[in-house]
Amino acid sequence: MPSATYGGDYETARIPYYGPGDPVSAPTGLELLAEPEPLPYVDPAVSGRHAALAPGIAIGDPIDERVAAAGRRGTQDLGLLLLRATVGATLIAHGLQKTFGWWGGQGLDSFKNTLSDMGYQHADVLTYVAAGTEIVAGVLLVLGLFSPLAAAAALAYLVNELVAHVAAQHHAGYIGFFLPTGDEYLILLTVALVAVILVGPGRYGFDAGRGWARRPFLGSFAALLLGIGVGVGTWMWLNGSNPLG
Repeated sequence: MPSATYGGDYETARIPYYGPGDPVSAPTGLELLAEPEPLPYVDPAVSGRHAALAPGIAIGDPIDERVAAAGRRGTQDLGLLLLRATVGATLIAHGLQKTFGWWGGQGLDSFKNTLSDMGYQHADVLTYVAAGTEIVAGVLLVLGLFSPLAAAAALAYLVNELVAHVAAQHHAGYIGFFLPTGDEYLILLTVALVAVILVGPGRYGFDAGRGWARRPFLGSFAALLLGIGVGVGTWMWLNGSNPLG
């Protein structure tokens, strides 16, 4: 039965008010403004930087950063392939010239005599080492296989040849830069090899899955120093003269 104070259906629709002393106190409008709004639910599988990842890549997978970066390389890998293959093919052609005398080249006997005239010791062995280094390093660069070591070996050969040319020019009373008697061609090849070592071979080659192709750093500096050191050391060991002396 309704109570004596029953106010009709309107009473049942009213929200009871609890005073400050009551066990449960209704918040005011100002109190609601002070409350932080709940954050909307965000599915981590499609949020943030992970939303653009390829399907099948799990969140937190260490490969996701590499996949995301690889998609932003644009034509970089194509340019690296062109640079690497051009330098490698040039080295192969010069190595074949020295070995077989093709395309107006010297051949091994003439190349050996040239090394002897320039003051190199053990020219008979050095002839095969020099020609073989050009051919093998060139093939590896074209294939994109062991690229830092191949580029370092070719760099050692070119540094040695550049020092030999500077010494020959100095003894003749001049040091030139422009062709046909200058060293601009050797300098250009040397700088191109340094760029391949520092930037890496790119993804279009057999080294695509290796660290020096994705993010070259300390290993590239080590290969660069190795190439320069071997080139200068070979000159000092087998020739032993000051190119500017």
